[in-house]
Amino acid sequence: MSKKAEILKLLKNGRTEYISGEDICQKLNVSRTAVWKHIKILREEGYGIDAVPHRGYRLLNVPDRLYPDEIVDGLDTSFVGKEVFFYESLISTNREARDLALGGACEGTLVVAEEQAGGRGRMNRGWYSPRGSGIHCSLILRPDIEPRQAPPVTMLTAVAVASAVEKVSGIAPGIKWPNDLLLDGKKICGILTEMNAEIERINFLVVGMGLNINTDHFPEEIKDAATSLYLAGGSRVSRLDVLRQYLKEFEHYYRQWMEYGFEPVLDEWKKRCVTLNRPVRISASREVWEGWAVDVDSTGALVLRTADGELRSFVAGEVSLRTV
Repeated sequence: MSKKAEILKLLKNGRTEYISGEDICQKLNVSRTAVWKHIKILREEGYGIDAVPHRGYRLLNVPDRLYPDEIVDGLDTSFVGKEVFFYESLISTNREARDLALGGACEGTLVVAEEQAGGRGRMNRGWYSPRGSGIHCSLILRPDIEPRQAPPVTMLTAVAVASAVEKVSGIAPGIKWPNDLLLDGKKICGILTEMNAEIERINFLVVGMGLNINTDHFPEEIKDAATSLYLAGGSRVSRLDVLRQYLKEFEHYYRQWMEYGFEPVLDEWKKRCVTLNRPVRISASREVWEGWAVDVDSTGALVLRTADGELRSFVAGEVSLRTV
């Protein structure tokens, strides 16, 4: 832990009281000049810190920023999110995570950015990632599985996000196959998984997630298709709380998947799914199919019953929900 992080921890531990510069110096074995330098940096980062002569320092407020020290503080996980790379702006968190993974970054490493200039979703579509209003992050995973076993991780991520959002905000998003989260029919979260693998083994997975939290407006071209927790619920939600809970939920479901297979995660996914047991239209392999979504099988494929009673399975595609 850095000296700056240690000073911040002392301020948090004594949040209702002042702690003198001398006490900080003695506890951390640093000079008064070093203490002041770190206090100055913390203030520049947005921390409200009161300083009173002969009394010391007191923490007034914490900024709504996804700083590594804040993410890790109180994070109840074993490996997910324990190593954090934070950026004010990136082209893509997935791209940065891939480069880190190629350089040997450990499993569970988190890449997070306040904004993305080139955020992407499925089918290489753009993802609106304005500064400071959502969560734009990617996780590096190194599961000991074959490439053909990897697809469920995207659905696992959707369950983890939905569970985290509900526990923190009380709002329960629905999951549209395979990986979109919806509120009132509008998209609130997108997930993009990318893989680096050989024929029989995975080198690493990068799981990117973009979640609209406090976004208060969207560009004209997507405003009817996108929403946020703020627009849906009418109040601001702590991004830090949601991110920490997401990391905790992700580790829980990831361990389930590794230890017991996909079935327990799939059961949770189905409980939150808004695609099943309704008419849908699916575009896949340059064809369009219509029918009734009857199931998602153990591989994550959507099972569609067509008008003539034929059952067809789709491992990928674009689904449109239709009214009965």
